[in-house]
Amino acid sequence: MERLVCLAAGYLCGCFLTAEIVAHYRTGQGAASLGTGNPGTANVVGHLGIGWGALVLLGDAGKTALALALCRFWLAPGLGMVGGLYAGLGAVLGHNFPVWRRFCGGKGVAVTCAAIVLVSPLWGAVSCLAGLAAVLLSGYLPLGAVLIPCLFIFPAFAVHGVEPGILSAVLAILMVIRHIHGLERIASHTEKKFGPRRT
Repeated sequence: MERLVCLAAGYLCGCFLTAEIVAHYRTGQGAASLGTGNPGTANVVGHLGIGWGALVLLGDAGKTALALALCRFWLAPGLGMVGGLYAGLGAVLGHNFPVWRRFCGGKGVAVTCAAIVLVSPLWGAVSCLAGLAAVLLSGYLPLGAVLIPCLFIFPAFAVHGVEPGILSAVLAILMVIRHIHGLERIASHTEKKFGPRRT
């Protein structure tokens, strides 16, 4: 029961899409009116600038931290890290599939990164840095996004146990699902590159 409570609390927090607030404040329209329509950091950076994108990143990380704090210190303190992972998974589901937006949300990169770093600072940071390195070397955002949770699966199982490992695998599957088209474009050499390497 506590696990479902953590999942639900995370979902409710995740449904708050920071990009929607930023886009409305900056342009008077929702994030759907920007570029790809994705309510995430990369889309906001690309169309409104780094400063506004940083606000989205902070907001998405903040809502994830709130979900984890609620579960770790109030709703299910006995679950420890596992409760945090359920809250993080819920936050990703809420961000990706918010009920108020007809289940059309973001891709969950910032939320996933925040969740794994908060529950496992060392291995979460290592996974995120490896994903960032992949983006800088290849220029492909989808590659780094998928690599981050996939790399985290191994230490989650080895260091934290079976249940955290399974939850981490679910996070990775969700990320692959949200980036499957980008991965297909990378394979066909039609994906646009990010940053100074972009062509």
